[in-house]
Amino acid sequence: MARPILALSLKGKNYTDPIDGKQFKSFLPYGYESPRENVLSPSTLSLERHRLLWLFLNKETNFFTGKHKVLHFAPEQAFFKRFKKLKNIEYITTDLNSPLATVKADICDLPFLDSSFDVILCNHVLEHIPNDTKAMQELFRVLKPGGWGIFQIPQDLDRESTFEDNTITDKKERAKVFGQYDHVRIYGRDYFNKLRSIGFKVEEVDYTSKLSAKEINEYRLAKGEIIPLVKK
Repeated sequence: MARPILALSLKGKNYTDPIDGKQFKSFLPYGYESPRENVLSPSTLSLERHRLLWLFLNKETNFFTGKHKVLHFAPEQAFFKRFKKLKNIEYITTDLNSPLATVKADICDLPFLDSSFDVILCNHVLEHIPNDTKAMQELFRVLKPGGWGIFQIPQDLDRESTFEDNTITDKKERAKVFGQYDHVRIYGRDYFNKLRSIGFKVEEVDYTSKLSAKEINEYRLAKGEIIPLVKK
């Protein structure tokens, strides 16, 4: 109920949420240890990564026009209702806990047949999974040959290797080290090669490089954020 009131109070022309086209004088702060200023859309509750993904799907793929059977892990509020209304896709959502999931399932033991899906969206999920190798193998198994997916993760591109430390058990300390207390790792640049080792072909897409500085600021994107586009 508060969201429309908040969106109205921030109405302006400085920034645009490309997901719904609404404009605001500012976005909201978001984050745990050190909140990022001006990143949370008042209307869709999208963050930088959501708006980047929306632009990429809309401009660089046929997600909104082609016939696809889509599997969406832990569906984000910014996308769920919009994707569900699309007539061109068969849309299946899955998660262990999310109320938006139509299929309750463990990503490491999916209840789907081999080669079931044309498109898989699995964004900001793998950093929560202790056995991410098994999860990636399951994603590869259920993706159709010729299919594609986007597997975004929080990533430190200055870090060569992925970092884990299970000896850190205090929630506050884990939040400080990993960004959230329930993250089990910080992915480095080796993330892409790990996906390749599973069998995926991986494109490291810097979509912001195709956008102007004005667009990056207007949409409140993170310049240089990489979209991991995988194919089978």
